[in-house]
Amino acid sequence: MNAIKFNHLKKLEIILEGEYKEFAIDLLDRVGVKGYSIINNLSGKGSHGFRDGHIMFNEDDLLIMIIAAVPEKLVEPILQGFSPFFKEHSGVVFVSDIQVTRLVKFGGDD
Repeated sequence: MNAIKFNHLKKLEIILEGEYKEFAIDLLDRVGVKGYSIINNLSGKGSHGFRDGHIMFNEDDLLIMIIAAVPEKLVEPILQGFSPFFKEHSGVVFVSDIQVTRLVKFGGDD
């Protein structure tokens, strides 16, 4: 039986206001991120207080989270791209170490 091979990547969890979703996914696409998941209607508490995930007027008023698994070499360009944005807008990027199988799904060779 073959052992499962794990590959080391970085997981980005990007939280920002929904109205800036296109900016964020454009940045990820330009840097070369192969895929991501978007979670809408986030609730939570941060430095600006509690944010409820219920739709008020439209989806642009809500918080979203974009999750991407990327090679380490893409982390710095992504963070540099978001740096000016987060000086003007609320949000955060969490970066963590992960292991994945099927590296081909993330732009690498299995």
